[in-house]
Amino acid sequence: MNVLVTGGAGFIGSNLCERLLAEKHRVVCIDNFDNYYSPEIKRKNISGFSDGFVFYEADIRDTAALAGIFEKEKIDVVVHLAGKVGVRASLSIPKEYVEVNVVGTLNLLELSKEFKVKKFVFGSSSSVYGNNLKVPFSERDSADCPISTYAATKRAAELLCRAYHRLHGLPVVCFRFFTVYGPRGRPDMAIYKFTKLISEGRPVDRYGDGTSKRDYTFVSDVVDGITASLKKDFGFEIINLGDSNVVELNYLISLIENAVGKKAVISQKQLQPGDVDITYADISKAGKLLGYSPKVKIEEGIKKFVMWYKNER
Repeated sequence: MNVLVTGGAGFIGSNLCERLLAEKHRVVCIDNFDNYYSPEIKRKNISGFSDGFVFYEADIRDTAALAGIFEKEKIDVVVHLAGKVGVRASLSIPKEYVEVNVVGTLNLLELSKEFKVKKFVFGSSSSVYGNNLKVPFSERDSADCPISTYAATKRAAELLCRAYHRLHGLPVVCFRFFTVYGPRGRPDMAIYKFTKLISEGRPVDRYGDGTSKRDYTFVSDVVDGITASLKKDFGFEIINLGDSNVVELNYLISLIENAVGKKAVISQKQLQPGDVDITYADISKAGKLLGYSPKVKIEEGIKKFVMWYKNER
């Protein structure tokens, strides 16, 4: 099977490419090496991939480049993970987030329709739920009140996916990822930043009183969910991928302290616009449709991540 992975040099993308190659799929990877964080990190992520791996440096806003790839590579499945990331950055450059996350997704949907792709998998985000008052978050809950530009673009892309399914019969799965972490993690994400700062004895910015809660999901569990979807036939589905276990920020910091072997120096900050109080995934649908059952709990996952971080350094 020829699988196109957009954003395939990034965090989740490179882990997915590695799994797909191990499962003997042919992987066509697109990445534009966006400078939100160091392109060299992303180049390193895919540097060891060889047999069955084809790479294109391309931007999902470039329709001509995308059309050439679809024409040449005979794509069976698209896993669309490329996008502008980060809630806080989206508040300062909203137009760029719309161009990449919404228009870029539209470009891929249109080409998938034109080239009769068999399945389209979209990487969405738990941020679409906004400050949902009902926990855990279910796919049946409203996602009409995002509180950041990033979340709004992800929700808009989901709606485009639904429209392309209804209008053109394109099979689509939208995955709402819940705070994914693990090896090859992005340097801007909390677990990576905290590990780096605590290791170096530098202050850790803690926003709020440390009681905010997140559903942290280890990257291999997310990859399990994505690859399981490639073996199933769906019309249109939105599916949560999380651990379904909420972790308080203060507890997260303590786990990293223990794994690193140093105490954190806390720098207290006010809560930031766009941040939500809690994320918490109801994963019963993923379990029913995909046999999804997350395996890596936060205590083990933090140890795995810190070990990877130390080896990288």
